[in-house]
Formats: sequence, C-alpha cells, structure tokens
Amino acid sequence: GSAPAASGIRLLDGKMDSPVIPWDSLKPIATKTGVRRDVFEAPTPTLDKFHCHISTLNPGENTGPLHRHPQEEFIVIREGTLEVNIDGKKQTATSGSMIFYAANANENMTNVGKTPATYYVIQFYTALTPKA
Repeated sequence: GSAPAASGIRLLDGKMDSPVIPWDSLKPIATKTGVRRDVFEAPTPTLDKFHCHISTLNPGENTGPLHRHPQEEFIVIREGTLEVNIDGKKQTATSGSMIFYAANANENMTNVGKTPATYYVIQFYTALTPKA
C-alpha cells in the first residue's frame, strides 16, 4: 500500500530526512489479523522509495497465502514466534530474528505462538524494482 510519511518525517528536496521515530508517535490501526503501525514511505537520496511499517499478528493469524513482492523486504521480529514459509520451506523465527525476502520470493508468515507477534517490515524500492 501507499502509506504516507509518518508524523515527524520531513522531506528535504522531496527526499526523506534523518528522523528519530518514537514508538509512541506511531498510531496503531486495527486490522482483521492484528494491528498495523505505518512508519514511513518516501524517496531517499538513493532509493526510489523506502517503506516501513510494523505489524502485529494475533496468535493463529497469517499474512495470507504464499505471495510475492517485486521489491526486497527485510523483517525484524520484535516479539513473538512466527513460522516463516519461503516457497514451501518453513522455519521458525522468534524475538530478535531477522528475515530477508529477495525480490519475488514466494512467502508468508504465520503466528504459531500463544501471544501476539510484532515485527518491523522494511521495503526497498530502487530503479530496478518493477513499477506496479
């Protein structure tokens, strides 16, 4: 989706400046599977677009069927336990774990724990990323 730059994000010459983004400044938005906090989505001096949001998946919920994104994606698990499915190969990721999805990786995640799982989603769009 196209999330607006979060409050506190400044653009200089149309590019994202260097911010500190306090957790408390991020508005939680309820979703059908948990909560989402939009952090930023803006161009930078080297990226066509730099995107970050924080998702919380409730126990038993998932990110949908296996799917692909044209951009690279980096995930950092803040808390909880996720089953990561990359092209049918499943691995467990817990608090502090990191996941890199290459462009067009066939992936999804499921919260297999008993508590909500919160993770940071960071996406990188470059001149080589196919336009939607």
